[in-house]
Amino acid sequence: MNSTMDKIREIEIGNLKPATFIRDQVAAISEAVGNGVAVNALSGGVDSSVVTLLGHRALGPRLKTYFIENGIMREGEAKRVAALFRRLGVKVEVIDARKQFFSALAGIDDPEQKREAITQTFYKTVFGPLVKKSGARFLLQGTNYTDVEETVAGVKRQHNILAQLGIDTVKTFGYTVLEPIIQLRKTGVRKVARLLDLPKEIWDRPPFPGPALAARVIGPVTPERIAIVRAATAIVEQELASSGAFQYLAILHQDKVTGVRGGRRQFGLQIEMRCWESTDAVTATPTPLPFAKLALLADRITDEVDGVVSVTYNVTKKPPSTIEAV
Repeated sequence: MNSTMDKIREIEIGNLKPATFIRDQVAAISEAVGNGVAVNALSGGVDSSVVTLLGHRALGPRLKTYFIENGIMREGEAKRVAALFRRLGVKVEVIDARKQFFSALAGIDDPEQKREAITQTFYKTVFGPLVKKSGARFLLQGTNYTDVEETVAGVKRQHNILAQLGIDTVKTFGYTVLEPIIQLRKTGVRKVARLLDLPKEIWDRPPFPGPALAARVIGPVTPERIAIVRAATAIVEQELASSGAFQYLAILHQDKVTGVRGGRRQFGLQIEMRCWESTDAVTATPTPLPFAKLALLADRITDEVDGVVSVTYNVTKKPPSTIEAV
């Protein structure tokens, strides 16, 4: 771990000068790409959004920005994000890859195998042809310092960690990966986002995992199970948006439990809620939400999400827990 991490000099939040950071990264992207073309995948999260605007400032129309509709994002995300960035002067092409991702995830329960399936589908099946078509030799991506740290330490494999694991991206995928924010943790990325004039709905939104909602489904990932956790996610994000917490999410469990509806037994689904206080995602503590808020969340989820009969709240710190479940 040390040899890999020593090659990346973390810029701690107290030492970050956002204006200088933006200037340096725009210049570095320009120098690396030269007169060529680069591509990037925009998910709407703060990491990919910052990288998109850094690349846009450096390359203008020579940056080809794609939103990969993988079927495992929040409700309506592709349309919303594409419209938002069009207003910022960035053209976003939406690529429908739902079939490829669900096919790759079919029958997989193991968390690491899920991540590997998403990695291969994203970089090889979907992005490989896009890069080839565009003529680009570079991919800009929003890897941050914590992504690398957790992967190298063996906590969990982040799907966007490649070179740090010894993967030759040129040989394997046909392009070089550029990672402009790899020296920053999430708090630092948010500060840069604000100076880039990204709207609050981007820089202040809760973190979302690279494997998207597949990271919040324990067990098989199917369109039906994703629809359930997507609906629960929307409720959790609506109710906790004003909480001031670092991150909040819903998880669909694999095991079913006994419930009662209309005086009859219903063998139904379990949703686990998590809400975190953190500054760097390395350590975190559960937010002490009022019981009335927890009860409201439970009522809404069981009333509005088909098949859910049990809602729980995680009260375990990180470590030994992690922020995401998978």
